[in-house]
Amino acid sequence: MVELSTYPIDTVFHALSDGTRRRMLRELAQGERTVSQLAEPHDMSLAAASKHIKVLEGAGLIRREIHGRTHLCRLEPGPLATAHEWLTFYERFWTNRLDILERLLREEDAQKSARDEIRKNPLKSSAPQNSETEPETGEEQ
Repeated sequence: MVELSTYPIDTVFHALSDGTRRRMLRELAQGERTVSQLAEPHDMSLAAASKHIKVLEGAGLIRREIHGRTHLCRLEPGPLATAHEWLTFYERFWTNRLDILERLLREEDAQKSARDEIRKNPLKSSAPQNSETEPETGEEQ
């Protein structure tokens, strides 16, 4: 079995790394659900759904209450807020890098456009030359 880090944020990101668990969280964002209700849209057994739910519980993302034989799950938003704060902190680095990349790409496009324009409209070598730039032919007139 894979041993998870002792840092709570690591267990949150581990829990979020699975698409089935993310879909379960999305369903729980709409309101409480039983384990059966969470398992049904994913076409999985109650045992398989229970394993996913245990991972979500371990990360603190959901809370399960037992009423007789019914297990009712509820979303706990605190760990998601912590993950959001962590991502927001690092977002500024990516935003800055993306701004730099955008500027470089615009400069490259401008240079390419200038080169294309020169290729389309090259300076004509048959253009009239003035006497200062006219090459000497060695003949006197």
